[in-house]
Amino acid sequence: MKTATKTTDFKNSFKLNVLAIAGVCVVLYFIFFAMLGQITGHGDEIKVPNIVGKMLKAGEGELKKAGFDIQIDSAYDPSQKALMILGQQPDVGEIVKPGRTIFLTVNKTEPPKTPMPNLNGLSLRSAIMILNSSKLHLGDTTYRPDIAQGAVLDQLYNGKIIRPGQMIPQGSTISLVLGDGLGNTVFDVPDIVGLTYAEAVAMLSANNLHFTAVASEEITDTAAAIVYMQMPSALNELGAANRLREGDELGFYFKQNPTEAEINHGPQPGGIKDSVTIED
Repeated sequence: MKTATKTTDFKNSFKLNVLAIAGVCVVLYFIFFAMLGQITGHGDEIKVPNIVGKMLKAGEGELKKAGFDIQIDSAYDPSQKALMILGQQPDVGEIVKPGRTIFLTVNKTEPPKTPMPNLNGLSLRSAIMILNSSKLHLGDTTYRPDIAQGAVLDQLYNGKIIRPGQMIPQGSTISLVLGDGLGNTVFDVPDIVGLTYAEAVAMLSANNLHFTAVASEEITDTAAAIVYMQMPSALNELGAANRLREGDELGFYFKQNPTEAEINHGPQPGGIKDSVTIED
């Protein structure tokens, strides 16, 4: 009898413990879900303000006042001010919880460098597309007589010719010189034989002529070297003046100290050895 009683008491005690544990679990369950809204901030939400286009200091102040954390990255847009906010994530108007991190893209204070593209020989339209892709601006466009009508002849940065590959700041302004076709002005071929290299180049430039110059020996002072032959010559075989148009090309030979025979009759046999060609 005693054994049966003990067994019954143990079963009753076990059932009571199980029921107590189950009751505690139910109570904790309801307490947890009752507090879940407070734990997760349910219902405590805020709309992301629009700070794109504002300066960084003002945008940061607005976000911090609203309880947001901030993380900043940078990019460069030459059309916008330094430290202007270019973008934000999450986007404007999204509903988020306070304390959410807002990622900002801010315009750099100094533009990054970009290599100057090679625009020579391209049409103006193609040149503009390449400038835009390199984040460079088109400046002035000027024209000079040249057979390559509409093509880029020179690319200028700060008024000077810039070579392809040279590193310059994004947002820089590049001016272009374009070919205007052969001019309508026809004139006598200028006689540059006997002039210095510098004088000859100045005369050809004044007449809007291109040139190819060949140095037939080592030159110690290019500007003072003497032109001793040109093609075409000023006069033809009949003694009449040869004629050129603006944008045409003239070639000439020059050396440091040509002989009188060379000036009168051009290069002598064996007179051209190591030569250097110069083009405008």
